[in-house]
Amino acid sequence: MDFNMKKLASDAGIFFTRAVQFTEEKFGQAEKTELDAHFENLLARADSTKNWTEKILRQTEVLLQPNPRPRWQFLANSARVEEFLYEKLDRKVPSRVTNGELLAQYMSEAANELGPETPYGKTLIKVGETEKRLGTAERDFIHSASINFLTPLRNFLEGDWRTISKERRILQNRRLDLDACKARLKKAKAAEAKAAAEQELRVAQTEFDRQAEVTRLLLEGISSTHVNHLRCLQEFVESQATYYAQCYRHMLDLQKQLGRFPGTFVGNTEPSASPLSSASLATAAATIPVVPTVAGIPSTGEAALSLDDVAPPASGTRKARVLYDYEAADSSELALLADELITVYSLPGMDPDWLIGERGNRKGKVPVTYLELLS
Repeated sequence: MDFNMKKLASDAGIFFTRAVQFTEEKFGQAEKTELDAHFENLLARADSTKNWTEKILRQTEVLLQPNPRPRWQFLANSARVEEFLYEKLDRKVPSRVTNGELLAQYMSEAANELGPETPYGKTLIKVGETEKRLGTAERDFIHSASINFLTPLRNFLEGDWRTISKERRILQNRRLDLDACKARLKKAKAAEAKAAAEQELRVAQTEFDRQAEVTRLLLEGISSTHVNHLRCLQEFVESQATYYAQCYRHMLDLQKQLGRFPGTFVGNTEPSASPLSSASLATAAATIPVVPTVAGIPSTGEAALSLDDVAPPASGTRKARVLYDYEAADSSELALLADELITVYSLPGMDPDWLIGERGNRKGKVPVTYLELLS
């Protein structure tokens, strides 16, 4: 009991001494041991890393799970609590329905009630199927970004940074003790008091130097943190690029399917250009040689395109590399596999977003957006 009381009294005395030293420093009444410029730069770099990591983490969470209203913020916090509980229970967090998947569900139910065989019902079903694919792609992206990007950022803030902060607080206390010892030595008059003060100063200096070295090593480790976060950032970009590429392909396929639906766009008597086409793609397609008109060949706007008797130009055909897999919608189109090389050319009057592609003894229409035209 006496030991505990003495320890409490000692701790209280140390705390009081540090408080006095800190206050006198603030009022310019006491000297303060300054850290060297390199150490100060390390501290500033660490603080910047921590602050920007927090901002990037929060904004990435908003990007992955937008919460425009306070209620959604509450739901997001609840979701994080749920994830924490499942983690502690060593159980897998149940997958949540994405906004796209929920929209797909509503569209499917609406089609069933309004008539799945009507033009509107058929279109709802097709759009709903695509929204479900988009929702699945979004789920995969969120999962990948959470594991490969958000988790390492959180681990730094909740692990390494807490350790750094703890050691910095200890260093601050060691510095206050050191400067308090320096002040006592200056005030000491008697030889015995000076000797005791010098001994205390030597101990305080040793403890300060040791803690400064520990803290410096931790601060220098921020460079390794940057390297790790750089790798995580690259993985985040990879997963985001994959997600957007999947969304682009799904929407291209949907747009093509809707274009074949009779009565999908009632009142639109003039065909409009594809909103996903670009002037650069059209220009590139226009440079591809055009095959002379062959009698009996129907125009490319018809449902089927007979290409058996069409021969490519004698010269000037171009090679193209396939960027993404493409599933042929009918016999007039050519299915594609990513990274394969095909020969392409154009027919008179063709939609600039489409070309004729050949692979071996097979030929058919191919979308320009799925190709990289080679010189």
